[in-house]
Amino acid sequence: MSTDPPTDPPEPTRPTEGASSPEGTASPERTAARGARAAFRRWRRTRPFWAAVWTGIGGFVIFFLPMAPLGKILQVGVGGIAGMAGGIVLMAMALLILLLPSQRHTAGVLAVIAGVASFPLSNLGGLFVGMFLSVLGGSMAFAWLPEKPAKRTRGLLRRDRAARDRKAAETPVPPVSVGSGTA
Repeated sequence: MSTDPPTDPPEPTRPTEGASSPEGTASPERTAARGARAAFRRWRRTRPFWAAVWTGIGGFVIFFLPMAPLGKILQVGVGGIAGMAGGIVLMAMALLILLLPSQRHTAGVLAVIAGVASFPLSNLGGLFVGMFLSVLGGSMAFAWLPEKPAKRTRGLLRRDRAARDRKAAETPVPPVSVGSGTA
């Protein structure tokens, strides 16, 4: 008798839940998650998303700093009320930037004004963090464009320009959205 354990061939591994099936197709849950992520990505790219995020975080910091237990450092008084009002205005501007991209200029300017006004009114603008984030977000909202402008290239050789013009004449031009924010 041998003392070695029997060596059976290893069992084939089964795919775990949520992993790809042996045929190479993804599971329905994973496909749905990818579709939702792609839809969110398309939606996010049609508006100044990061401007709204930074403005909202800045408003959150300015709003909640006077409510924090910092009684030993700063006294909450009129500045605390002004800070809470400024934070509410900034969070509202973040929602306006996100939900109505066509109003981004107005909301961006108001966010910058409220962020700068928070400096003397609310504990140094949320200890500079809230003021910085709200000014950054308001500036980004003001500067955001719905689409990238057409790339202008000037070729050094006229031959390249002529070939590009012939190619452009052959391909149809798809309709262009003006980015009004409405579908």
